[in-house]
Amino acid sequence: MTLGERLRRVTRRGVRLLRADDPETGWLVRIVLSALLVWALLYLTPAGTGVRPVLAAGLACWAVFLVADRRWPRLARGGLALAALLPATVAGVPDNASALIYLYGALFTFVLLPRMPLRAILALTGGVVAVLLTGLWLAGRGPTAMLTQPALIVILVLFSLHRREYRLRAEQTALLLEQTSRTQQAQARAAALDERTRIARELHDVLAHSLGALGVQLEVAEAQLTEQGDVAGAAERIRRARRLASDGLVEARSAVAALRTDVPPLPRALGDLVAGHRADHAATVTLRTEGKPRGLPSGAEVSLLRTAREALTNAARHAPAAPVTVALDYRRAAVRLTVDNPAPDLPESRPDLVGSGPGPTGSRPGAGGHGLTGARERIALVGGTLEAGVVDGAWRVTAEVPA
Repeated sequence: MTLGERLRRVTRRGVRLLRADDPETGWLVRIVLSALLVWALLYLTPAGTGVRPVLAAGLACWAVFLVADRRWPRLARGGLALAALLPATVAGVPDNASALIYLYGALFTFVLLPRMPLRAILALTGGVVAVLLTGLWLAGRGPTAMLTQPALIVILVLFSLHRREYRLRAEQTALLLEQTSRTQQAQARAAALDERTRIARELHDVLAHSLGALGVQLEVAEAQLTEQGDVAGAAERIRRARRLASDGLVEARSAVAALRTDVPPLPRALGDLVAGHRADHAATVTLRTEGKPRGLPSGAEVSLLRTAREALTNAARHAPAAPVTVALDYRRAAVRLTVDNPAPDLPESRPDLVGSGPGPTGSRPGAGGHGLTGARERIALVGGTLEAGVVDGAWRVTAEVPA
């Protein structure tokens, strides 16, 4: 390492130390103040007055404070208090600026020290004022000096206490901001984990349902071909498996899209879904929103959106030319989604028929698949309910989630 690199390294280290040092009571201030005290003892102290031994004792107490501050804080505070009290005994000597330098330097360092108890500051200030007044009286100083010097000390101590309180509040504010930032980061991580868990559950539901049903249909088709020779039945099973694969792919893509992007507000997402259904199926779909929209947990919004998609898919499959009405109701405690489409050939309301096993395709909504059953399970996971059946001659799907 060259000399220039060493100098730059030392310079950077010194800059880091200066930035980390306390600007009022740190080591840089203490070094400068120590040099000032030594200079005052050598060049400002009046000779032949007995002041120099007292200030030398004060300087020794200051040195005790510097050495013991980190390891023995009580000893350091005691030394600093004596470094302020001793100069006060000789501050009344005329032409003695060095004693005031010692007094002010030690006293205000004591006041500005972090975590210094207020009672200790008030006790030391009172002691210094009492000792100073006694010294001024013994020195025969007039009332002007006896009023001015103690008043100046009190004013400067009050100013230092104000500054100390400001610094403490600033430190507490910075600590609170840091804690708030950490809390927000923890909440963001928790929200991200919750969202990932929801998406993982959605993917699991989609893949488990689609692939499981697909496997069953293919096994039945294989049995019909190899054991029964039923080509027509096997072809129907294969067509059903193809529909299951197509529906599962759509659901999987939707789940992946939810992972990549934020879930839009539910009314807007339903509007996009309805517009896409109109364009894809040339169908009449009416969307109605009642009440003032309010935010819902993302899981609840996604579950309602999946329910609406499944209901629209069933409507297009079983009543392709019939109009569909989608209603979103915010007027009650729970947000309700209702999807209606005509179903004149269905019996009265039978929610138990939804997705309840195989049957001839087109016999009723939900036949031959488990889309609404999966929707009911997703709604239940967010604390909601789903009902489906015939009401007033129309097939109605109603989902509610807590607001």
